[in-house]
Amino acid sequence: MAARRMRIIARKTLRTFWERPGRRDAEGPLKAWFREVNRADWRGSADVKAAFRSASIVGDSRVVFNIAGNKYRLVARVNYPYRVVYIRFVGTHREYDQIDVNDV
Repeated sequence: MAARRMRIIARKTLRTFWERPGRRDAEGPLKAWFREVNRADWRGSADVKAAFRSASIVGDSRVVFNIAGNKYRLVARVNYPYRVVYIRFVGTHREYDQIDVNDV
């Protein structure tokens, strides 16, 4: 059986973030994250941790990724059986500190 690839929902969220003033440095790292995740075939959180050692698994389906050397945070909800990654939040650490990861 051929490996399946992850589908990423809301790619526009990434573009919208890096197009904001002062966030241009996020474009390269977010594109790199997108490429790597798009090629992945995550069956569970252990697969995420193998690919992104600094990722934080929050609950059953939320993952917090460090972007651009930990300058930014990306929160995603992952549906492992269907291989879908939903981008829920991208922001600075200060912005991240103001959200509830389980509610975004």
